[in-house]
Amino acid sequence: QVQLVESGGGLVQPGGSLRLSCAASGRIFSLNAMGWYRQAPGKERELVATTTNGGRYVDSVKGRFTISRDGAKNTVYLQMNSLKPEDTAVYYCNAVIRTYWGDTSKDYWGQGTQVTVSS
Repeated sequence: QVQLVESGGGLVQPGGSLRLSCAASGRIFSLNAMGWYRQAPGKERELVATTTNGGRYVDSVKGRFTISRDGAKNTVYLQMNSLKPEDTAVYYCNAVIRTYWGDTSKDYWGQGTQVTVSS
């Protein structure tokens, strides 16, 4: 089937940077949008950034985070700069994929990677 493998999370001090990566592999007929979501303890999962329409971001990360995509590698990246404690969450990669001609587009998710911003 389809696998999304994330990497790049960790512990960083406020003001620091991290770069998340997510590679999609497996049975992929077409890969449409890719994006990143996050879920903090006690909160609902929220969209952080998506590659649709040239890149869309939640207001709280605009100007600090940048999403990019390598189509040849089926990989999406999230460059996170000027990190704040409130960015602490588990970050999940999302991809909208069709696995064969005639298939409907479906959401696939990575396993999540922890990002902790703390001094």
